[in-house]
Amino acid sequence: MSTYIYAITSADHPQNLQGLSGVGSPAGSLRTVKSNALSAVVSDAPGDLRAKRRDLAAHQAVLEQLMADGATLPMRFGLVGPDDGAVETVLEENQDSYAERLSELDGCVEYNLKAAREEDDLLREIVAGSEEIQRLREVTKDHPEAQGEKMRLGELVSGEVQARHEAEGTDLLERLSGGAQRHAVAEPTEAHFLNASFLVRREDAAAFAQAVHEEAERRGDAYSLNLHGPLPPYSFV
Repeated sequence: MSTYIYAITSADHPQNLQGLSGVGSPAGSLRTVKSNALSAVVSDAPGDLRAKRRDLAAHQAVLEQLMADGATLPMRFGLVGPDDGAVETVLEENQDSYAERLSELDGCVEYNLKAAREEDDLLREIVAGSEEIQRLREVTKDHPEAQGEKMRLGELVSGEVQARHEAEGTDLLERLSGGAQRHAVAEPTEAHFLNASFLVRREDAAAFAQAVHEEAERRGDAYSLNLHGPLPPYSFV
C-alpha cells in the first residue's frame, strides 16, 4: 500500500501523537519510518485521497503537534510515496540536506502576508502624476471613437499600475524583512500587489506582527495588509 507522508523530523524528535489519527476514512494509524538520523511520520494512503475538510484538519493537527516539540519539515497535503521502504531510501539519500534544513527551521514559524491597495486610490495617484495620461483621458472623453488614443491610454495606465505595484511590494519587503530570518515571494493574486511568506523565530512573532500592523497604519485606509500565521513553514522546506 502507498505511504502518506506528513512530515520529516530528526530521529530523536518526540513522537507525541497519542489521540491523533491520519487521513482517510477510516482514519489511518500514524507511524514512523526511520533512517539513522531522520524520521518521517506517515500512515497508509487512502485510495481516494482528496482535500476534504476532515483530512486537511488531520494533516494539520499532526504538523502542529510535531512542531510544538521541535524542528519539523512539514509536507504539503497529498504527498504520497510508493511504500515505507521508498520513504526510508529518500531519508537516507537526502540526510544531509534535510538535517541542514531542520537546523534552519528550528524554532521558526511562517507568516504569509498579502498586501493590496484600493484601485481607485492608485488610479487617482497615477492620473495626477502624468500630464500625458490626463491629456489622453480628455481626448478619449471628447472623442470616444479615437481607438488609437484609447489603446495608448490603457497601455500607459497598465504600465504605471504594474510599476507602482512592484515598487510598493519591494518597499514593503525591505521594511519587514529585518524581522524575519528569510522571506519568499510568491506570484501575487489578482487582488494583491504582494504575496510573501516570512520565516520568523517564535520569540520574534509578536514583534513581527506589530511591525505589519504599524506598516498598515502608516500606509492608511487605502491599503490592506492581511497577515496569516503562525503556519508550518511550507514555503521554506
